[in-house]
Amino acid sequence: MFPYERSLVEKWQDEPFALIGVNTDPPQRLSKYVKNGTITWRNFRDEKVGGPISSRWDIVGWPTIYLLDHKGIIRHVGQAKEDLDKTLARLIKEAKED
Repeated sequence: MFPYERSLVEKWQDEPFALIGVNTDPPQRLSKYVKNGTITWRNFRDEKVGGPISSRWDIVGWPTIYLLDHKGIIRHVGQAKEDLDKTLARLIKEAKED
């Protein structure tokens, strides 16, 4: 899914949008992904699946996508990217209008 995530960061770079990742890969792998440009967005490292971040956010599979609006309200939770672009466009429009 990394290419899709990179495309979102590029597409929405000038809009009120941020992508934040939670990663359970070993630190050296995550560092490699960041250095070689595979991952271009901010990431937090959870020590393992079931670690403190993934437990608190109830993440049981990767990727799990949470869309929060500009007010911090969770508007979508899921593992699929169907209609994600449409939902993002709608939330960004709402943010710009507010």
